[in-house]
Amino acid sequence: MTNRVDGGALVVRVGGTIRIELLRLLRDTGIGLNTHAETLLAHPAFDDPGHRTLRIVRRTVGQLGMGNGGVQPEVFATARRQGLELCPLVTGPYLRLALMDQADAPDSVLSAGRAPAGALHIASEPVSEDVEYPKGFYLRVVDGRHWLRGYRCDDTYVLTPEQEFAFHSPEDDG
Repeated sequence: MTNRVDGGALVVRVGGTIRIELLRLLRDTGIGLNTHAETLLAHPAFDDPGHRTLRIVRRTVGQLGMGNGGVQPEVFATARRQGLELCPLVTGPYLRLALMDQADAPDSVLSAGRAPAGALHIASEPVSEDVEYPKGFYLRVVDGRHWLRGYRCDDTYVLTPEQEFAFHSPEDDG
């Protein structure tokens, strides 16, 4: 997993590791998983160990021009109009491993029915329309412990302008 910073973007190799090895790597690195992350890691998207290199950029909902926030489909559509793409679902664990220098969250609340402070959500296409099925991953550090967590939301949940997402910027992929 070679990672490098390129003009403010993080270049990350995603995929290429079979599921059991990826789970071992996450465990051996001390990364915590919630039940929703475990559900996502069991998804067939992780069956194909093919890999690709992505140029990852971070944007808040506000930086995308949505000063009043917006629902996830609107946020993703706005990002696409700005030339950003959604990440493949498999990006989550690889980005977690690449961002081990992520700062500690300002609070230690793990689940509060809202977007957690200090979280970096991975912008990926939901793999199920079922509101009970996790929509994607987010990265967070709580009390020094690195987490890869899955989250659920429906299409009426309003994301705040401060909420941060990781997008794929196809420009100059490595």
